[in-house]
Amino acid sequence: MLLFPSPRRRSASRNDASGALLLRHCIAALCLSLLVAPAARAAQCGGDFHAFIDGMSQEAVNAGVSRAIAAKAFAGISPDKAVLAFDNRQQGVFSKSFESYAAIAVTRRRVERGRQLLRKHGALLARIEREYGVPAPLIVAIWGLESNYGTADLGNLHVIRTLATLAHDCRRTDLFQGELLAALQVVQRGDLSLAEMIGGYAGEMGQTQFLPSSYLKYGVDYDKDGHVNLRRSVPDVLASTANYLKANGWQPGAPFGEGTANFEVMRVWNQALLYRKAIVLLAEKIGQR
Repeated sequence: MLLFPSPRRRSASRNDASGALLLRHCIAALCLSLLVAPAARAAQCGGDFHAFIDGMSQEAVNAGVSRAIAAKAFAGISPDKAVLAFDNRQQGVFSKSFESYAAIAVTRRRVERGRQLLRKHGALLARIEREYGVPAPLIVAIWGLESNYGTADLGNLHVIRTLATLAHDCRRTDLFQGELLAALQVVQRGDLSLAEMIGGYAGEMGQTQFLPSSYLKYGVDYDKDGHVNLRRSVPDVLASTANYLKANGWQPGAPFGEGTANFEVMRVWNQALLYRKAIVLLAEKIGQR
């Protein structure tokens, strides 16, 4: 997704999506440190960036990443000042009311498109719901809010550089060092090439915006092509989204509105109350006959 307006003209659907997607990313960036357990510190944050990268490169090799991949991933890398600037200015997002957020997130266009996709992928979603226990409208709603059903830009930043920048910064170095190693392992596993490792300002990737560690842990090769591709494979995207919730305690057949156990399970997706309420509202509207 594009996090700021593009200089080119947007279509009407892109204009509808941009505000909600920007706020979604801001919420995700603020909640990130609560969602992922930190890994043990691999390299010394701060100080000389190239010395830090040398340490991370060795950690990657120790974790099973080939020296060739590590060398190519880190070749010519430098800190991204825009990533740090974005990360430092996230504090105003929670001042929005749910009503104002829902007005840009749960639009008529997004609801109608969700209903269309629920019908188009009906057989696939029914199979995923049977296997993972997560209702199809909820899966589609997450898809819609995270990337406007895969039609919004899925980020335009190099994930390795983004994560290296955040890992070098000492505020959450353990967290982002872990994510950086996981990103390299995604490449080592063959799911995405380095050129395809493009994402957002916290290193999130794909149509439902998985962090690299979640990509490794919860990604499902549902189309059976030998790779987990959360950028282009709709079956992989939808099944992986359901698997993420199932693996974190989703209760099949139970309600998922505010105050329920399943609503609390959605904290693993996003800590922000207004975002989870928007998922529920969009799912309810998509599922209405």
